[in-house]
Amino acid sequence: MKNKAFDHWRSGMLQIAALAMTAFFSMQALAAAEPAAAPLKVPDLKYEKYTLPNGLEVILREDHRLPLVAVDLWYHVGPVNEKVGRTGFAHLFEHMMFEGSEHVGEKAHIKYLEGVGATDINGTTDYDRTNYFETVPSNQLDLALWLESDRMGFLLETLDRAKLTNQRDVVRNELRQDEGQPYDVADEAMGHLLFPKGHPYYGNIIGSHADVEAARLLDVRDFFHRFYTPNNASIAIVGDFDAATIKDKVAKFFAPIPTGPAVEKIKVETPPITTERRVTVTDTVQLPRLTVAWLTPEAYKPGDADADMFLSILGGGKVSRLYQKLVYETQVAQSVTCNNQSKMVTSIAQCDILARPGVKLEDLEAAFDKEVEALRTEGPTQAELNRARNKLLSGLIQGLQRLGGFGGVADMMDRYNQYLHDPGYLPKDVARYEAVTTASVKQVGQTVFGKNQRVVVYCVSGKKVTDDVPRSPEDTDANVKVVPPYTPEFETAQNWRKDAPKPGPEPTLHLPTPKTFTAANGMKVYLIEEHALPVMSASLVTLAGGENNPTDKPGLAAFAARMLTEGTTTRSSTQLANDVAQIGANLGSNATMDSATMSVGALSNNTSGAMELLADAALHPAFKAEEVERIRKQRLVAILQEGDHPVLSALRVGQKAVYGEQPYGFRAVGTTASVKATTQTDLSSFWAAHYTPKDAALILAGDFTESEAKRMADKYFGGWAATGNASETHLPPAPSAPERKIVLVDKPGSPQTTLIAFGLGVPRNSPDYPAVTEMNSILGGLFSSRINMNLREKNGFTYGAFSGFMFYRGGGPSFSGAQVRTDVTGPAARELFSELNRIHTDPATPDELKLAKDNALRSLPGEFETVGNESALMSQLFVYGLPNDYFQKLPSAFEAVTPEAVAKAAQDYIHPQNLIVVAVGDRAKIQPDLEKLNLGPIEIRDESGDLVKQ
Repeated sequence: MKNKAFDHWRSGMLQIAALAMTAFFSMQALAAAEPAAAPLKVPDLKYEKYTLPNGLEVILREDHRLPLVAVDLWYHVGPVNEKVGRTGFAHLFEHMMFEGSEHVGEKAHIKYLEGVGATDINGTTDYDRTNYFETVPSNQLDLALWLESDRMGFLLETLDRAKLTNQRDVVRNELRQDEGQPYDVADEAMGHLLFPKGHPYYGNIIGSHADVEAARLLDVRDFFHRFYTPNNASIAIVGDFDAATIKDKVAKFFAPIPTGPAVEKIKVETPPITTERRVTVTDTVQLPRLTVAWLTPEAYKPGDADADMFLSILGGGKVSRLYQKLVYETQVAQSVTCNNQSKMVTSIAQCDILARPGVKLEDLEAAFDKEVEALRTEGPTQAELNRARNKLLSGLIQGLQRLGGFGGVADMMDRYNQYLHDPGYLPKDVARYEAVTTASVKQVGQTVFGKNQRVVVYCVSGKKVTDDVPRSPEDTDANVKVVPPYTPEFETAQNWRKDAPKPGPEPTLHLPTPKTFTAANGMKVYLIEEHALPVMSASLVTLAGGENNPTDKPGLAAFAARMLTEGTTTRSSTQLANDVAQIGANLGSNATMDSATMSVGALSNNTSGAMELLADAALHPAFKAEEVERIRKQRLVAILQEGDHPVLSALRVGQKAVYGEQPYGFRAVGTTASVKATTQTDLSSFWAAHYTPKDAALILAGDFTESEAKRMADKYFGGWAATGNASETHLPPAPSAPERKIVLVDKPGSPQTTLIAFGLGVPRNSPDYPAVTEMNSILGGLFSSRINMNLREKNGFTYGAFSGFMFYRGGGPSFSGAQVRTDVTGPAARELFSELNRIHTDPATPDELKLAKDNALRSLPGEFETVGNESALMSQLFVYGLPNDYFQKLPSAFEAVTPEAVAKAAQDYIHPQNLIVVAVGDRAKIQPDLEKLNLGPIEIRDESGDLVKQ
C-alpha cells in the first residue's frame, strides 16, 4: 500500500551510500507549547493559476531565493483508472516516460537533465495520480518545458515493442526488489483484506507480475492516449522565472498539444468493513509483525484531519501512546509506526508494530488493543493534540524550503489542485487542523477505529510466496500495426521541436561561504544566514565517529551518540522528548565513521528553546543504566533485522571482507558481541574522551544573525570545557588491496541477487575528489552512466545499477553493482566487470565528460536548498579539514577536470582485479553461473560476514 517512486537518478548509489554512511536519525517529536499552541504564521504563497485552451492547468509561483526553477507535472491517472487484469499501467508509464519521445530522442531525457545539473529528477505513482518533476537551473527552464511537453504530446511515436519489453523487465525487477524486502507480502495482504477484488486499491501500485507481463503494445498505447493528455494534467512552475515571459514559454511548448478524450469521472464504491478480517502470512523475516488497518474518510473531507491526529497521537512518534507503552515501558515492541494515507476514494490508516524476539503477536495485539480503546473511549488530552498538530504543521512550513521534489512547494500546489482545485489551499489546510478538537478526535476514534471496522495481518517467519511468471515470448507484438497519432501536416508543423532549447544567460553562482569564529573554549562556529523562511537548524559536530572505536568494540561511537537523546542529568528520556515536542522541534543524534552529530531543527521563534535542548542533550548526557539496557536491546534486534535486508547484509559482509577487524570493517551499529559487551562505563568514557570543544563545531543555518549566533554559542556552549582530544586518534590503517574473490551469502528463495563489488576508495579531502566524482558519474554515478545503461537499459537485468565511494576521512570502500534477477546473476556480474574494465580501455568521450562536468557544476545550488542541507555541507568543512571557501571554489575545480585527470582517477581508484564481489541470494541457483565467470575463488559467509564451514 505504498507510494511507488521510480528513483531513476542515482537510485542504487544513493541507497547504498545513505545506508553505509548511516543516515541521520531524527527523533520526530514536534508540538506546541502547553497548554495550547500560539497562532501559526503561515507564509503567503502567492500564485497564479490559468488554463490553456487544450485544458492544461498551469500554476505559477515566483521565488527568487536561488537561481532554480521547479517543474512539477501531475497527470490525474493512477491505479484508480485501471481495469481488472490490466493493473500497473500507470506505473509502467512512469517508466516509459523516461525512455525518450519523438523529438528528444531515445534514452536522452535524463541525460539532458543530468547535463544541466538538474536535481530532484523523478517520477512517482500513487493510487490517484502520477507525477513527474525536476528542478533545473533557472536558465534551463525552456529545456524542462521542452522535455515535459514532448513526452506529453509525442511519446507514442517512439513507443514500440522493444521499449515495452525492456521496461516490462525493469518494472518487474522493481517488483522483485520490493518482494525481497521484509514484510512486503504483509502489506499486499492488508490491501487484499481492506478491499474486494476489482477495487482499484486492492492490489500493488506496481501491478502484479502477471498483469505487467501481459501488457501489450496496443493496450498501453490506448492507455496513454486516454489519460496522458493536457486536459487531464496540471503543471506547477515554482522558482526563479521571468514573470513577463513565462506564459509565452508555457504556451509555446504545451498549447499545440491537442486536447485528449474526456476522462470519465471515477465511480468507485468501497464496501464498509463491518466485521474484523484477519489473515496470517509467512515471510523470511527475523521478527513477527502485527499490522492493523482501517478505512478512513477521503482526502480533505470531514474527518480526514481528525483521523490524522488520532493516528499521530496513537503511534506517530516517540511521545505517542504506543511508543511510550509498547516500545519504552513494557519493551514488547521493537518499533511502532502509524500513519493515515489520504486518498481520493477512501483513506487508509495503518499501524505496523514489530514484536521483540520471544513476544507472541497475540500478546502484542492485546497490548495494542488496550491503547487504541483507551484513546477511542477517553479521547486525547489537549497536550497530545497540540503535539500532533504542531508536528504536522511544522512539517508543512519546513517543507516550503524546497521548490520542488517530494513535498516541495510545487508538489504541494499540485496536490491541492488535484484534490481541491485550489493550489493556494495551504492557509485553509492549516485552518482545518487548527479546528480539530479533542472531542472531534474522540468522535473519529469511535466512528472509524473500531474492532469490527479493521483488518489484522500477522506476518510470521516462514516461506516467502510470490507470484512471478515467465517472460512473454520473444515474438510478442511482432505483427502489431500501430496508427500514427497525428497527421503528417501536424508533425511537420512541430519540427521546431527537434532542436533542444538554448539555455538563457548562465546564472551567477552564489554558493555560501560561512561566517566563522572560534569560541574561547576552542569550539569552532560556522554560520549560514537564511532569512527567507522562519526556520533554523543547529548541529554540534564532533570528531567522535566510528574510526575511534576500539578493535573489540565496533559500534561504540554510534551507541554513545544514540544515548544522547535518551536523557540528561536533569531530564529523563521521556521528559526530554516531551520538552522537544512542546517547542515544536526535532532532535536527533548519530555517529558516522568520521564524526558524531547532534542536531536540532525548529521554527525560528523557538530558537532559544531548541538551542537549550541541544546543549543539554549533547553536554549533559546521563547514560542511565536502565536506558542503556533498553537501547542495547533495540540495537541487538536491529542487527538481527539487518539479515532481512539484502543490501544491509551485503554492506556488512563487504566491509568486513575488505577491511577485516578494524573500524572500517564494521557497520556503524556494531556486532552482536560488541553491543552485548559494551558497558555503561564504556559509553560515558567514550563521550568524555571524544566530545570536547576543541574537536567540535557548532553549525548554525537559517534565521540567525551573526550577533545572535555569537550570543547563542556563548550562552549555551561557552561553559563547555571537556579535556578529551579526539583529533589525537589515528585513522585506521589502510589494508592491502584484496585479491579478487566472490563471497556468497545464501538467502534461499530470494527473488533477486544483491550483487555488489567492494574495493578500496579515496579520502574525502583528497585533491582528486573532483576528478573522482566526474569519473564515477561516467562509470555508475548517474542514471545515464555506463553501468546503469548496460545492466538496466540494455539488458533489463535490474531496476537500477550504480557505483560510488564512501568518502571517509581515511578512504573508505568503493562499491559498484545492482540488485538483479536471480536467473541473470552470472551475466550481470560479467557485464558489471566489463564496464569496470572498460573505464580503463575506453576513455571518457567528450560528451560523457561534458555531461559529468556539467552535472557536478550546475547541481551545486540545489544542494543548498534547505537549512538542513546547508548545515550538513558546512559540517564537511570541519570534519574533513576543508577551507571555508571550499564550496565557492568547487565549481572551478569541477570545471578544471581534464580527460587525462578522469583517466588517471580510473587508473588510480578502479581496480577490477582487487574487488571482492558479494552476492546475497539463492546460492543453489546462482553459484554455478558465478563459478563459470572465473572471477576468483568462491567462499561462503553468513550474514554477519563470518566464514561458513563447508
